[in-house]
Amino acid sequence: MENEKKSFWRRNSIVIKALIIFILILVLLIPTAMIRGLIRERENRQTEAIQEVSSKWGGKQTISGPIISIPYYEYYKDEKGKTGKYLYHVHYLPEKLKIKGEVHPEKRYRGIYEVVVYSTKLTVEGEFSNLNFKGLNIPKENILFDDAFLSIGISDLRGIEEEIRIKWNGKLFSFDSGIPSEDILLSGINTKVEMLQPGTDTNYKFRFNIDLKGSEKLFFTPIGKITNVSISSNWNNPSFDGKFLPDQRVINEDSFAADWQILHVNRNFPQRWIGNRYEIGSSAFGVNLLLPIDSYQKSMRSVKYAIMFITLTFIVFFFIEIKHMKPLHPFQYILVGLALCVFYILLISISEHSNFNLAYLIASVPTIALIASYAKGILKSTRFSLVTTIILILLYGFLFIIIQLQDYALLMGSIGLFVILALIMFYSRKINWFDVNVRKGENNT
Repeated sequence: MENEKKSFWRRNSIVIKALIIFILILVLLIPTAMIRGLIRERENRQTEAIQEVSSKWGGKQTISGPIISIPYYEYYKDEKGKTGKYLYHVHYLPEKLKIKGEVHPEKRYRGIYEVVVYSTKLTVEGEFSNLNFKGLNIPKENILFDDAFLSIGISDLRGIEEEIRIKWNGKLFSFDSGIPSEDILLSGINTKVEMLQPGTDTNYKFRFNIDLKGSEKLFFTPIGKITNVSISSNWNNPSFDGKFLPDQRVINEDSFAADWQILHVNRNFPQRWIGNRYEIGSSAFGVNLLLPIDSYQKSMRSVKYAIMFITLTFIVFFFIEIKHMKPLHPFQYILVGLALCVFYILLISISEHSNFNLAYLIASVPTIALIASYAKGILKSTRFSLVTTIILILLYGFLFIIIQLQDYALLMGSIGLFVILALIMFYSRKINWFDVNVRKGENNT
């Protein structure tokens, strides 16, 4: 009877050990989750640093305008027969709008964090035409034509470096801060300009320069019937974003240039309307001045493979244990798993102060050396330690390739996992799982 019990435990001890290892893997999900939380915390600190620098320099900028707004009164009678009036604005967009400029990015630092800010010099020119009230059914005597104003939307007025003056049909006008009507724009500048009475077919040509500071993003709103925007910069890592992509773009090692041409039929608002019927901000487009891929993003992507690293490393030790009769304690598995987790902490902390690729090398080499030396100590075999080292080098190399190949990460990852599974199945195909512990027990008797 006693021998039968011993035989039972010998036959099932392999299952029990595998179950223990599985539980250990689940337990190690806790530190990997904590590492993800650490990455998110550091990302939030970086975001706070960017916002702090932007608040003192100038935020993300969107240029909208110029727009002509002409006020008029609409009269009504209330229940008591008294006459009242509402003030409305008719808004006109330019027939032609051309924006050309250069963007000069700078890198600023807040602690260990790097922030991209820029200064830009823009030349804006174009013309208005057909500023009439035909089809609007507004009596001429109700129109306050002398109170018409021109407005330009600027997201963050703190970024304006020089006084903006517009040349309007040959005459110069200065701008005041704020927008008299919030039908379209919420932040910007305005000026009153000389205009003829409604019904005339006079064209109004304009031209002005903007010296502007901002952070990360420079966008434009296509308010012209034909809008042309040309931007160049000595920055080599732009991201063209928004509603429209450039028609032409050239990106070199140390600069880029981009050109857009947008027609009024490409957007969802007309050249003239009353009040706040349309929202123009959703049609904005432009460029984001990005730093090379964020180290936190790469670190987060690498942590997603932590469970695979832990599982495969444990499988290697498990195979060595059952095939070569090298018993290991669960505590030894835990130490190896924690060493694999510490790699990610090293990677995050080092990448904050250096290039990510260099940080990956610096973090992976001592991790592999630590686990390999520990394997040699507990397995008492240089050969097994060498096998562990080679496998870890292949795993870390595989992960590094996946991180670099952003567009093909899923494809490479799935192929790699398939190959790894195939190798495990090939290596384990001749193991007699029902006899391995019996032979082990017989060898010990």
